[in-house]
Amino acid sequence: GTGRQKCSIARVVLQEGTGQVIINYHDANVSLQQPSPFPYVKFPLVTLGYEGSYDVFVKAHGDGLSGQAQAISLGNARALLKVSANHKSPLKSEGLLTRDSRTVERKKPVLKKARKAPQFSKR
Repeated sequence: GTGRQKCSIARVVLQEGTGQVIINYHDANVSLQQPSPFPYVKFPLVTLGYEGSYDVFVKAHGDGLSGQAQAISLGNARALLKVSANHKSPLKSEGLLTRDSRTVERKKPVLKKARKAPQFSKR
């Protein structure tokens, strides 16, 4: 399953196993560096009760750790959907099959950032 979030892209492969998560050829705890985004990765598996049944292999790139973790979550949910169509209703009720379409707004000419204007001087 493929998941995207902001500028992150995650390709997820599920394989029957013991529940380990490998991200970019490293253990998930090493790859994500922080414990806070880690629950996103396993949330679709926990929702269906498969946290110990599948090994998750991920190739992720782009954006930061949080964006990658959310992209992995979406990819995970889509991969579980390919395993069985019966998984659709519990995943959809948790909002795991919806792609968050928000991205960074582009910088405009003359402005310092997307909307931040130069400081105004009256005199």
